[in-house]
Amino acid sequence: MSDHQHRTAVEAGVEVPVPADGERWTVGAVILNRGGAAFAQRRGPDRRLFPDCWDIVGGHVEPGESLLDALAREVEEETGWCLRRVRRHLGTTTWTGDDGGGTRHEADYLVEVDGDLDRPALEWSKHTAYDWFGPADLPRLKENRGPGEYLVHDLIAKALSALPLHSGPHML
Repeated sequence: MSDHQHRTAVEAGVEVPVPADGERWTVGAVILNRGGAAFAQRRGPDRRLFPDCWDIVGGHVEPGESLLDALAREVEEETGWCLRRVRRHLGTTTWTGDDGGGTRHEADYLVEVDGDLDRPALEWSKHTAYDWFGPADLPRLKENRGPGEYLVHDLIAKALSALPLHSGPHML
């Protein structure tokens, strides 16, 4: 068990798939600020997958790594924040990128983090900007995406539709 699992709480009933041998998995984290807006970062124009598109925090699960360990690692690598709590499983999807990497399974989660939400430590070599998206900002998440490539938009919309966060256990 890694140190990430020791400090990350997972809400009861949150599904965490276990990758089968040979499967390629990615994880994604929707992070909300105190005002209920969701964090997204713009991928650099030189990225092979989804260049110049808005994306949630996340990435590939390394061989032998659990999904939760990968989630905690990616949050820390991409923002400098520390994964504190996994609140809700937003869904698992299967997709194929245009990078020749084959089929991937992606598990996405609504999470809480510790850290200065006003100062994310972005990986500037991979991302060119970040912003916080509320319900009125959702159309911007479709920038540079083709029809049917609205996973990030749909995940953030789903997370925002679960608000308010603290009105009762049935909300999330």
